[in-house]
Amino acid sequence: MKKMINILFVGLLGSGIAAGLTACSDENYGDEPRDWDSTTTFFSSTDDAGFQTYYTPAIGRCGDPMPFYDQKAGDYKVLYLQEYDNNGACYHPFWAVSTKDGANYESLGEIIPTGTSTAQQDASLGTGCAVYNEADNLYYVYYTGYNVLLPNREVVMRATSPDFKTWTKDNLWSLKGTDYGYSASDFRDPQVFKADDGLWHMVISSNLKFAEFKSSDLKNWQHVGSFNMVWNRMCECPDIFKMGNYWYILYSEGYRAAWSRKVKYMMATTFEGLKACFNDPGANWPKDGHEGVLDSRAFYAAKSASNGSERLVWGWCPYRIGTTIHDRNVNVGADSEPAWSGALVCHKLIQHQDGTLTLGEVPAMAAKYGRQKDVQVKTSNGANVSGTTIALSGNDAYALFGRLGTSNHISLTVKTSNNWDRFGISLVRGTDSEKYYTMVVNPEGENTRKVNFEQEGSAGAGFIAGIDGYNFQRPADNVYHIDIYTDNSVMVMYINDVCAYTNRIYGIQKNCWSINNYGGSITVSDIAVSEI
Repeated sequence: MKKMINILFVGLLGSGIAAGLTACSDENYGDEPRDWDSTTTFFSSTDDAGFQTYYTPAIGRCGDPMPFYDQKAGDYKVLYLQEYDNNGACYHPFWAVSTKDGANYESLGEIIPTGTSTAQQDASLGTGCAVYNEADNLYYVYYTGYNVLLPNREVVMRATSPDFKTWTKDNLWSLKGTDYGYSASDFRDPQVFKADDGLWHMVISSNLKFAEFKSSDLKNWQHVGSFNMVWNRMCECPDIFKMGNYWYILYSEGYRAAWSRKVKYMMATTFEGLKACFNDPGANWPKDGHEGVLDSRAFYAAKSASNGSERLVWGWCPYRIGTTIHDRNVNVGADSEPAWSGALVCHKLIQHQDGTLTLGEVPAMAAKYGRQKDVQVKTSNGANVSGTTIALSGNDAYALFGRLGTSNHISLTVKTSNNWDRFGISLVRGTDSEKYYTMVVNPEGENTRKVNFEQEGSAGAGFIAGIDGYNFQRPADNVYHIDIYTDNSVMVMYINDVCAYTNRIYGIQKNCWSINNYGGSITVSDIAVSEI
């Protein structure tokens, strides 16, 4: 529920005061205490050492999450590939965190180590999954053993544990793709689940095919065939599950189509029908208006888990490389990959009446960001402030608000005057900024919207093609309920339970933010800002 607050309008700073505050753009804090609340100039802030919501290990980063609901412990376990700046010869052991709500995490440390020698098949580990087998009271982790020096670069391996603490690798067992006519170099990301036949099934990503196996005991596996991927695109990290009356597969389109490198889904009423969807992907996209895309390119390798009453999905938000905030914030494009690994981002999977899926905030998020802040309009153009409502009209109209903290929740409601109004929300903005960053809710047609990422300002690059969103339907009443969560440089925006947009934007903390209008007019209400 959004809380009504008093909006204080503060006029433009006098030139004398502004001149005395130009040092706010300095990377160093210095010895003088800063009056943050009364200043609006850009500050080159950096991430704190720890992330409070979007989990990032103290050293290194998270790759390819593998969530699992542990019915014995009553929590979610999220395994991930531990990435370091300098990995060494054997890399990507499985580490894990536990969480009950997708917003608060406890580290469990290393779960599955790598091999100890570059001569071993599991010298490095790749993505897999975890399941619990009630028949023998064992946890199973199936994973990719990766070694570029061996004839089979990727094979499927497994380990078991009675308590999710002590793990034993089954070094006498593996699945090799070449034994079944699949690729020696692309045979990875096993996903294990129970199908309607009551048997365990395993789906593995291979070279433009999904390989399928089945088992009654999680020990002995029979090859039962394969099904297609999306045209000539490698689809990674498959996640297959039943939710209500529908079967779904989540998948991440991989490196062969960088421009479409996003998490998507297919759906059908049966598991066999789900596999058949890929025979003609274009004819079988979910009828959601955006071909099954679930988020931006800053949310990747997503997999889900359910406690029986909800289904949460985790992916990683990449870090970016660059020498300045502005370099890093635009260092992603349609022809280049984002840096690999980053922070864990968790969404709630929303199933609509027709079976289509979107992503929304996990229920624990709003409660976690519980410390309310005053919301102050510091300066504006084309704004009419009346109590708790702001009307913006004309091109380049905006209202600039006070500085944000390290972890923020911004909520607001925007009503547009017609079906073509264009508006946006800017971060990392100051009154002296030549560059700042905006999520623009852009009309792609009278009834279609998309979130565009833009570097605005007099020296801005404009639209950043590599990190835009996906099409969603304009609300019939032209009312947009928007929630934005930030944790250091990770930002997630939700709109009306029909759009989720994740991005990595450096410098959010200790900088101002704004609401902008681009022609036409909008009315903004219910503005609230809170912190952890």
